[in-house]
Amino acid sequence: MAFLEVETSLTGRRWVGPGVEMERATELLAQRCVLPQAVCQVLARRGVTPEAAEAFLAPSLRDLLPDPRSLKDMELAATRFLAAVKNRQKIAVFADYDVDGGSSAALLLVWLRDMGCGATLYVPDRIDEGYGPNDEAMTQLASDHDLIICVDCGTLSHGPIAAARDADVIVLDHHLGGETLPDALAVVNPNRQDEDGLCGHLCAAGVVFLMLVEAGRQLREGGARGPDLLTMLDLVALATVADVAPLTGVNRAFVRQGLHVMSRRARVGLTALADVARMETAPTAYHLGFLLGPRINAGGRIGQADLGARLLASDDPHEAAALAERLDRLNSERRDVEAAVRAAALVQAEERGYDAPLVWAAGPGWHPGVVGIVASRLKDAANRPSIVIGVEEGIGKGSGRSVSGIDLGAPIQRLVAEGLLLKGGGHKMAAGLTVAQDKIEMAMDRLSALLEKQGAHLGGPADLNVTGILMPAAATVELAEMIEKAGPFGAAAPAPRYVFADMKILFAKRVGDSHLKISFGDGLGTRIEGIAFGAYDGPMGAALEKHNGNRFHLAGRLDINDWRGRRTVQLRLEDAAPAR
Repeated sequence: MAFLEVETSLTGRRWVGPGVEMERATELLAQRCVLPQAVCQVLARRGVTPEAAEAFLAPSLRDLLPDPRSLKDMELAATRFLAAVKNRQKIAVFADYDVDGGSSAALLLVWLRDMGCGATLYVPDRIDEGYGPNDEAMTQLASDHDLIICVDCGTLSHGPIAAARDADVIVLDHHLGGETLPDALAVVNPNRQDEDGLCGHLCAAGVVFLMLVEAGRQLREGGARGPDLLTMLDLVALATVADVAPLTGVNRAFVRQGLHVMSRRARVGLTALADVARMETAPTAYHLGFLLGPRINAGGRIGQADLGARLLASDDPHEAAALAERLDRLNSERRDVEAAVRAAALVQAEERGYDAPLVWAAGPGWHPGVVGIVASRLKDAANRPSIVIGVEEGIGKGSGRSVSGIDLGAPIQRLVAEGLLLKGGGHKMAAGLTVAQDKIEMAMDRLSALLEKQGAHLGGPADLNVTGILMPAAATVELAEMIEKAGPFGAAAPAPRYVFADMKILFAKRVGDSHLKISFGDGLGTRIEGIAFGAYDGPMGAALEKHNGNRFHLAGRLDINDWRGRRTVQLRLEDAAPAR
C-alpha cells in the first residue's frame, strides 16, 4: 500500500514508506539508544545497530581510515614521490579537469609547497585533448620532468604512459581498471582488477590523501615530519561530494571533518569561491555539491581547464578572488549552454520513453562540457542510467550517470572491448565515452541490454521514498542538528525525507522563475517555512499557490535556515499530495 495512500502525487509519483522490518529496527534503536524517533529512522535505513549507533553518529577518521599499504603499489608510489622531493627533481601533476581532478592536484601542490617544493600543473583541454593523458602532452612533460603524477586519470592510458619514456609515472586514480595496467612505475587504484574493492568507494582525492598519509609515515620513520594533512581534508570532502562518491565508511569521516576544516575559511581559494557563491552559512554537503562544485567544474567544461585546480591550490587572496570571479562567470555561461542542451535532450528522451533500462539522447553540436550535467538531469527524471552524447564531425563524445545499485562503468568498458566504442571508462555511478556517429544507436542498444541484466529497468520512476511522518511541533532546530549527525547525506546515503501530513497552507508565493515559497501548519500553533525549487516546472507550484483552503501532505527534507543570527527549521519541499 502506498504511504498515506498517495498513489499519484502532484509530481506524479507514488509514495513508498518504510517496511515492517525497517519500522522494527527503528523501534529497537529508539528503545536502546534514547534517541528521537526521526533520528532512529535514519540510522535504521543505514543499517546501524544499537551497539554501533554512538560510533556512527561521531565518525572518527582514526578508526575508519584504511591502511594506505593495503593498496597495491602504494608504498612504492610514496617512496618515489619522496625521493623526488628529497632530490629536488622536477615533478609534473597531470590532472583531470573536474572537481575530483582539481582537488587531487591541489592536494599535491599544497603539500609540495609546504615542503618548499614546486610542481608543474597540466590539465588537458576537454575539447581539444579529451579525458586523460595523451601522447603529445605526456611526451612533452617527460622531456622536462623526472616524475609525472597522473591524478583522477591514467589507469587505462597505456599508450600515453608508454610515450612518457623519459620520466617515471605514478597513477593515483579510482576509475575502473582494465585487464592489464599501463607500464607505469606505480598504479594506485582501489578499482584495479586485482584489488579487493574494500576501498573502491574512494574518489581520486581520497586515494591521493592516502598516498600523502603513507608519505608522512615514511617521513616519520626517517625522523622528519610532513605537512599537517588534517588541514587538507576540505579538499578531500569537496571532491568526495562533487564526484558523487558514496558517503559510506571513511568517506563519511572525510566529508564530516572536511566541512569542519572548511568552516574555518583558511583556504583562500575556497573562501573566495564561497563568497562569490553567496554562501552565508556554515558549509554543508549540499553547498559542496550544488554551489562550489559546479563553479569549479565550469573551467573544465566551457573555460580554461586548469582554473579550478589553480584556485584550490592558490595561497594568494588577490589571485583567488580573480579566479573565483572568473569561474562564477563561466558557471553562468555554462547554465545557459546547459539549458539549451537539456531542453533538446529531454524532448528526445521522452520520445524514446523513460521505461527502458537506459535513457539516452544525442545531438549535433551539443557542448561536451555539459553533457554530463544533462545526463544527470535525465537520470533524475527517469530514475534510470542515462547517457547524453554531443556529436561533432562524425564523432560522439558522451557522458553517463547511473542510479544506485547499477554499475555503468563496467558495461561501458565492455563495449570498448567489443569495438562498439572508441574509448570509454569510469566508475559505477559515472562514465564517459567516445563513439563513431554511425555506431551510436547500436552501442546504446547494446548498453541498454547489459544494464537490463543488472535490473536497470525495474526501478519505478514514479516512486518517492519517504522516511516517516513528522509533526510541525517536533521539527525543531535541535532535531535537525541531530539528524545532520547521522549524515553527511549524498550518494548511497540519501537525506531523510519526512512527510508533514494534513497541513494547512498559510502562505504561498512564486519566487524567481519557477520556485515556490510557502509556510504551513497543522492548526495547533506551529508554523514552518518551506521552499520548493522548480515547483512551477510541473503542476505542484500552481496547485499549492491556488490551494483554496485545501489541506495537503507535504514531503521534503529538513534544513536549518540561518538568517542574521536567527536559526529556524525550513522544509525543502520536494512533493505534495492532496490530503483526503
